[in-house]
Amino acid sequence: MDKIRVIEIKESVFKENEVHADELRKELKNKKTFLLNVMASPGAGKTTTLIKLINKLKDKYKIAVMEADIDSLVDSQKIVEETNVESVQIHTGGMCHLDATMTKEGLKGLKDNDYDLVILENVGNLVCPAEFDTGASKSINILSVPEGDDKPLKYPLMFQVCDLVLINKIDVMPYFNFSLEKVKENVALRNKKAKVLPICALTGEGFDELVNYIEEEINNWRK
Repeated sequence: MDKIRVIEIKESVFKENEVHADELRKELKNKKTFLLNVMASPGAGKTTTLIKLINKLKDKYKIAVMEADIDSLVDSQKIVEETNVESVQIHTGGMCHLDATMTKEGLKGLKDNDYDLVILENVGNLVCPAEFDTGASKSINILSVPEGDDKPLKYPLMFQVCDLVLINKIDVMPYFNFSLEKVKENVALRNKKAKVLPICALTGEGFDELVNYIEEEINNWRK
C-alpha cells in the first residue's frame, strides 16, 4: 500500500479554477463590465427569458451574449435574430459546464471590450455548471414550473451558488402540482440569501421586477 499514491484531481482542478475566476472578476470589475451567469435545465426557458430581458435593457446598456453548448449555433442565432446584440457561441467539446478559463476565451471572442453587460448562458443542466465558478459577477438559475417545486432539494449545489432564482412559466402553474410557496421554502433551505422571482417569459409577467434587479446589480458592480 505504501507504493500507491492518491492524487485528488478534482480538488486540484477546482482550486485552480477558483484562482482564474477571481482574476477574471477583478478584470471585469476594472472595466465595469457586469457578467451574468445563467444556469438552468434544458427547456426551462433560458434563451426565451434572455431575449425578453435583453430587449428591455439594450437601449440603455451595451450588451453581448455568450452561448455555451456542446454543439450547434441554434441559441446564438436566435439571440442575434431577436435582439440584434452581439452573440458568440462557445462549444464545450462535450463538457457539460463552463469554467473560468473557457469563459475568458469566450470574452476574447467578442468584438469589443467595453460592454456594460455580458450574459453567459451556461450549458443546460442542474449539476455540472454549479460546480465551476465562471468568474461571473452574479449567477442566476431559471427553474420552470413543469420541472417541479422539489428541484432545490434534489440539486442543492445549484441553488446554493445562485443569487437569484427565476420561477419561469408561471402561466401554466394551474396545470401542474407546483406550489410557489413550497419552492420558496425549498430554495431558502439551500440558500437563505437567494431572491426568488416568479416570471413568465412568454407573457412578460414579472419582468419589470427582473429588470430592476439587474439594473441595481449593474450599478452596484460599477461602484
